Amino acid sequence: MIENLISFSIASVLLALSPGPDNIYVIAQSLANGTKSGIAIAVGLVSGCIVHTTLLAFGFSTIITSSETVFYSIKIFGALYLFYLAYKVFVSDSTISLTDKAPKKSNFQLFKQGAIMNVINPKVMIFFLAFFPGFLWNETQNTVTQFYILGIIFMTVAFVVFSSLAILAGTVSNFLLNHKSTGLILKWLQIVVFIGIAVFILIP
Repeated sequence: MIENLISFSIASVLLALSPGPDNIYVIAQSLANGTKSGIAIAVGLVSGCIVHTTLLAFGFSTIITSSETVFYSIKIFGALYLFYLAYKVFVSDSTISLTDKAPKKSNFQLFKQGAIMNVINPKVMIFFLAFFPGFLWNETQNTVTQFYILGIIFMTVAFVVFSSLAILAGTVSNFLLNHKSTGLILKWLQIVVFIGIAVFILIP
C-alpha cells in the first residue's frame, strides 16, 4: 500500500508540473492579475477533481472488482491513453506563450471558472479512469475508499504545485522568455512522464 501511494504521489507531482492547459492558465492568471488570482483558479481546478473522483469511485468500483479481466483491461486502456497523450505532446508545438492577458475577475469568479472548467472537461474523467486504477493496492478491498485516498492525494499535490507556480509566476515567465529552448525541454519532459507512468501501470 505505502509503495503504491508513494509512487502515485511522485507521479502526481510530475503530472502537475508537466506543462498543460491547467498550470499554464494558472501562471497566465497570476501574471495578468496577481498571485491571488492564480491561486483562486488553482482552488477551483482542484475542487472539480472531487466530482471526478466521486464518479470514478462509485461508477466503476463495482465493475473493477467484479472481474480480474475487466480490472486489467482498464489498466491496459489507461496505459494506451497515456501513450496517446505522449504522442499528442510529441506532435504539438513546443512554443510556450504566457503573454495573453485575461480580463480581471473576482477571486470567487475565478474559483467558479476553474471548477467548471474541470468538471465539464470529459478528458479529466477519462484521465482519472486511465490513471487511478493502476495504483489501487488491493482490487479485492473497498475500492471506493482507495479511490478517495488517491483523489485526496492528487488534489493536495495539484494544489501545492499550482499554488507554487502562481507564486513563482514572475520568475517562471522571465526564465521562459530568456531561454528559448525551455519549451522543447518541457515538451520532452512531459512525453517521458506520460510514457513512464504508462509503463508503471502495465507492470504487474
